[in-house]
Amino acid sequence: MSLLFTDFKSWQKHCAETGEPLYQPVLEYEIEQKGRTEEFIWENIAKAYDVMKDAVKTGLTEDMKSRSGMVNNGAKKVAKSPVTVLSPEFKLLVSRALGAKEVNSCMGRVVAAPTAGASGILPGTLTTLQELHNLDDRKIHEGLLIAAGIALIIEQNASLAGAVGGCQAETGSAAAMAAGAIVYCLGGDVPQVFNAVAITIQCMLGLVCDPVAGLVEVPCIVRNASASAIAFSSAQLAIAGVDPVIPVDQCVAALGEVGESMERKYKETAEGGLANTPKAREIENFVLVQDVEILPDEDDQ
Repeated sequence: MSLLFTDFKSWQKHCAETGEPLYQPVLEYEIEQKGRTEEFIWENIAKAYDVMKDAVKTGLTEDMKSRSGMVNNGAKKVAKSPVTVLSPEFKLLVSRALGAKEVNSCMGRVVAAPTAGASGILPGTLTTLQELHNLDDRKIHEGLLIAAGIALIIEQNASLAGAVGGCQAETGSAAAMAAGAIVYCLGGDVPQVFNAVAITIQCMLGLVCDPVAGLVEVPCIVRNASASAIAFSSAQLAIAGVDPVIPVDQCVAALGEVGESMERKYKETAEGGLANTPKAREIENFVLVQDVEILPDEDDQ
């Protein structure tokens, strides 16, 4: 996509001038920059979506317990909860996002979209969207290309990494990708797609990256669920015509500015935030001791 533009304004202008669908420039980027055929790209997008669907299924059907003990079948607990706070559809969204991310934390197979730490968001949102609206796979695959384009622009102008921009850069970017894809898949126009991205960034701005014991488990997993909810709500606002007021490119710039000014201890170092609480330090000590292999003293050999 760098062949054509580096911001959302240029992407929109290009599609308006050429009449191309929003996903086409991203497809061209893959073809020209990566030297791949169109057939190869569509086949591999299909494979990636299959992995996403498998992660959702695995998280809701298999035993999801991590070595640290912090992950313990949360997705299944939500899905089977007798007390329902949410609508059945909303509950399904949350449980699927949790499940796919738990698969990552339990060393299963996921798609980093855009990172492994945010790998539950696109699977949770897109599988639920497809089921609710009876969408065919091709439409979801196009949405995934658009999500990739959104990530490329955010990466060029801010960051996708928690170690650089905090969790706003990881789960925030994934939620923005999902929101844009949702609006596209439901027939929204280009401004609505990009408004969904802007609204999502506004909702996720400032979120720190503070993994307990340095593991991508707590609070990462529950943030995948909440980010999926934000993606859905942002998509609804945008497709209804709500104006984010601040243009999407300026929202991305703000994401980058906040990330740059964020203290180092809030960027995946496990030195601040939730990772620096007394309970987190207890867990950290337990995890470290558990993983240390005690070697015999040299004098005893």
